[in-house]
Amino acid sequence: MEEQIKNYILDLGVDDVGFARMEDYQSPKSYAITSFLPSAKSVIVLAYKPLSSCESPSMTAAQNGYLDLGSFARSSSYQIARYLERTHNAKVATLPVAYPLDIQDDRKAIADFSQRHAAVAAGLGSFGRHNLVIHPRFGTRVIFTSIITNLSLQPSPKCEEFCTHCNLCVENCPARALDEEGKTDVVRCLSHSQPYGLIADITFQMQRLGSQPEEQKQMLTGAQYARLRQSAHLGNQYMCYNCLKSCPLGLA
Repeated sequence: MEEQIKNYILDLGVDDVGFARMEDYQSPKSYAITSFLPSAKSVIVLAYKPLSSCESPSMTAAQNGYLDLGSFARSSSYQIARYLERTHNAKVATLPVAYPLDIQDDRKAIADFSQRHAAVAAGLGSFGRHNLVIHPRFGTRVIFTSIITNLSLQPSPKCEEFCTHCNLCVENCPARALDEEGKTDVVRCLSHSQPYGLIADITFQMQRLGSQPEEQKQMLTGAQYARLRQSAHLGNQYMCYNCLKSCPLGLA
């Protein structure tokens, strides 16, 4: 069954796939797998290699590359989930690459499900110094989505450690968010990588509320507000990929 499922997934254009048992998924902060699917037994993790345009010096080209990839990943996950239900009579829950998140006051910037920990559990890579997953073929240049299912699947073999600890990711982080090994300073990272995210939007609105009518008009017709609106519409796209781009692993 595993080979049949794997072949179907790869035929869709997904770059790699791995399987993990529910108990092998160990994420210290995200929700338990059974909160998504009470009958869960396995996780199917899908790997996608971004287009080369995702490292373009043009942020427009880079962001469009990731938006395209996100659309393809969502579509692929949905097709695979339908296939599992139709062909194997499975129960499934798809976990996409990003939104929506269960936003709570005590869970700021914590994803409901950790694609990184799922990928490691499914043998699709190991953690690097930058706390991202390093795939054996694609290096750091990879994103993941997952499908939780009640099927009992044979787990994929685990990967060795690939990180060379060259520290280029640490040295090239403009926010100094990787200084402490084994930890990413999320506040530092997001303040730099998402300059038009939620925090920036709240700051803008507070400033606007404290301004005079003419100042408010200028603020609402300026570039800052337009960028905030565009970011909210597209889904708070990242505008820094230094930790990924500086990693030498996975380069042809």
